[in-house]
Amino acid sequence: MPESPTLPDLDPISDRAVFRQIADHLREAIERGQLAEGDKVPSEARLMQHYGVARMTIRNALQVLQSEGLTVAEHGRGVFVRSHPPVRRLASDRFARRHREQGKAAFIAETEGAGGKPSVDSIEITEVKPSPDVAERLRLSPKDRVVRRSRRYLINGQPVETAISYIPAEIAKGTQIMQPDSGPGGIYARIEEKGYRLDRFVEDIKSRMPLRDELRALKLAPGVPVFHLVRTAYTTDGTPVEVCDTVMSSDAYVLSYELPAR
Repeated sequence: MPESPTLPDLDPISDRAVFRQIADHLREAIERGQLAEGDKVPSEARLMQHYGVARMTIRNALQVLQSEGLTVAEHGRGVFVRSHPPVRRLASDRFARRHREQGKAAFIAETEGAGGKPSVDSIEITEVKPSPDVAERLRLSPKDRVVRRSRRYLINGQPVETAISYIPAEIAKGTQIMQPDSGPGGIYARIEEKGYRLDRFVEDIKSRMPLRDELRALKLAPGVPVFHLVRTAYTTDGTPVEVCDTVMSSDAYVLSYELPAR
């Protein structure tokens, strides 16, 4: 059992609410490593005894930490410092052709390069009518259809990302894109095999709080936001050939970009 952290006393002349002072002390213990990932936070009874306050005050303090994504409550066991998934650096060259030529999709190449174990599950493939936004991005007519390919990505068994790709049906049909295993190099390799040489990717990224189904899929703690990234892939002649709608756990990623100064 790890040693319990040494917590300071309350400041009786502070105008900061007592429960927030207690939350500050516990947060500082976590940030300093006195309470490490997976460690149990001191019990309500012990905190009540140390601070000389009511149980509700302690619960309010613990709720602050949970809302910040620092702790998780386990029924019948107590409150624990939240374990964070391995961080994956989202680099600007992750879709470089050299990865596809080595037979690895971007997620697999980057995760393995960082020493993690990548996996994919919850794969679903359907042919659908595109939403207005997807149709506009792919420059499709009202009669055109797309292949919708959804999946969830995991690192070392922990879910970190969900993604839904939309590929024009005329490109995807008859290729391994229609199979759960899209083959070496992933769907971009299959697109290029059809004669659509990729030239660039455009990404729109925003941060927001997760929806209910995203909370479940990514097993997010309360208070943890997500990155919502929508990427469009273009060929050398400017034709859009794929839209990927991705939701990522924000504490599992660092967005890393190299931008030209010229």
